[in-house]
Amino acid sequence: MKLTVFGATGGIGQEIVRQALAAGHEVTAVVRDPAQLPVTGAGLEVFRADLTDPEAVRPAVSGRDAVLSGLGARTRKDAGITARLTRTVLRAMEAEGTRRLLVVSAAPLGPAAPQDGPLDRTMRAVVSRVLRSVYDDLREMEAELARSSVEWTSVRPPRLQDKPVGGKYRTVIGGTPARGRFIGRADVAHAMLAMTQDARTVKQGVGVAY
Repeated sequence: MKLTVFGATGGIGQEIVRQALAAGHEVTAVVRDPAQLPVTGAGLEVFRADLTDPEAVRPAVSGRDAVLSGLGARTRKDAGITARLTRTVLRAMEAEGTRRLLVVSAAPLGPAAPQDGPLDRTMRAVVSRVLRSVYDDLREMEAELARSSVEWTSVRPPRLQDKPVGGKYRTVIGGTPARGRFIGRADVAHAMLAMTQDARTVKQGVGVAY
């Protein structure tokens, strides 16, 4: 497939690029600073762009089979950036007629699993309160997706870890895995690549966790 990856210098974005290249896909990695992308390989194009301008992004998404975004606020001070930059990506995709988009969101935006006990529900409430501004940004991003014409999927992981890809995670379309407290960034990337051609995930939030 021909894929474009936004947020390619982040933890999940780098893993998407790395795993996609290993699988033989053609990858366009959109970055602000190419020096921050350590991944190399045949089939990789590094595209430098200002994500405030949809016109500047259009060549990066033109003719792509899917676009994957690891864009997100790294601190509470960055809250608001995810919705704003995703809006740029959406406008560029709509202008080019590119249909498939997968983005990283967060588990608290999905419904709580009915099987979760008091500990998991309390942890969810505390995290949502502490990171309220970040999650408000993600809610606005998901609202932008819902208003768009693209075939989107919002992938909602819980707390992220630095672990090698294992592929042994759970996914729940439209829901949240019960007692799903952690997942590795590499497995989030693995799940997103697997979902690019999964029609069941189109216009759905998908919970992913161990």
